[in-house]
Amino acid sequence: MTTAFTVDPWDPSYTAALNAEALAELDATSAQLDLDVELPAAEWRPVTPDPGTAPPDVLLIADGVRRIDARLWTYAPGDVNAVPAAAAASGNGGSPAAPAVPGNGGSAAAAAISGNGASGNGDFLAAGGGGPMPGIAASCAAGIVRCVPGVAAEPVAVEVSRSLFSASPYATDIVTTAGGYRARRAARSGMDDLVLALQSHLAQLEVDLAIRHRAEAGEDDLLLVDGPLRGRTHLPRTVGYIKTHHTAYLPAPQAATVSRLRPGTRTPIFLMGTSWRRHAWYVRLPAPSGTPWAGVVRCEASADLGLDALVRLADSLTHALPPLAGVDYKDPRAPQNLVPIGGLERLLRHRLGDARLLYRALRAASREERRAPVPVR
Repeated sequence: MTTAFTVDPWDPSYTAALNAEALAELDATSAQLDLDVELPAAEWRPVTPDPGTAPPDVLLIADGVRRIDARLWTYAPGDVNAVPAAAAASGNGGSPAAPAVPGNGGSAAAAAISGNGASGNGDFLAAGGGGPMPGIAASCAAGIVRCVPGVAAEPVAVEVSRSLFSASPYATDIVTTAGGYRARRAARSGMDDLVLALQSHLAQLEVDLAIRHRAEAGEDDLLLVDGPLRGRTHLPRTVGYIKTHHTAYLPAPQAATVSRLRPGTRTPIFLMGTSWRRHAWYVRLPAPSGTPWAGVVRCEASADLGLDALVRLADSLTHALPPLAGVDYKDPRAPQNLVPIGGLERLLRHRLGDARLLYRALRAASREERRAPVPVR
């Protein structure tokens, strides 16, 4: 007797589209739910969108990518000479030298790229009495792609940003031959906090880009943002698009409705409150796999929308999404990673620039800074 099984359509090098723990604990959720928004909870069933509701005339999709170009150590002004020799020289296997953040008016806020030697452990104090603080030099890019039924999708806006994230109050902008990195303050110096600061900056970059583009274009559009709607609920005609499911929000009876969805259908709309409130619904895209929730995405809309507007929005988007679904021979995250999103991500990664060139430029900028005379205090 053989074991029956199905294969998750996502490439295993990516996080699974459905978290196994979430599937095993479908009743476990701390979210406050109102399941009776569109249909009574006891009457939940797959919803076929109204054929009289058309997909949006113009669908804008906003997305962003990020990359850490180097890990750094930041120092107080005047403490550039405290960078140990091991940090200034190349480590094992090409480990980096010690880049420094150029200071203002001749003062130095040195930043050593973390290597395998003494520079990487932070077990020493700088000469001025302050300890080194970790940071990251990172590049991110946001973009918008415009989708019109019957017309090829086209990117209409792209913006690239490079930043130094550090909790140090002394961090200043980095200037390299390959581009500048603007200093931005992180709440704390842990790597998770630095990455969170990077992600928050990218999310704001997407919001600002969307606002500028919509103001310039003046179209009657619908904006789809990749990821939860958190921090973007103030944007009009905007829906969050979530590809992966790490938390089980629905109780078991309603979660069973998600499993019964056919491609091109959705769940009833419900209201969800965690640290913030939003309406949500699930949609199934065309998927070749029979795995649990295969091809299922979650959509989020403002909690302030009325029921009629919500139903029109959900039906319109449910009509629009299936034709845009990714295909597995082109995208390892198909079908949830929509074709326009995949194309935009490739463009944005290209616009980030050559990672090796930027890394070398950061090291060169560090060496130049360390050669500069340090003012006597």
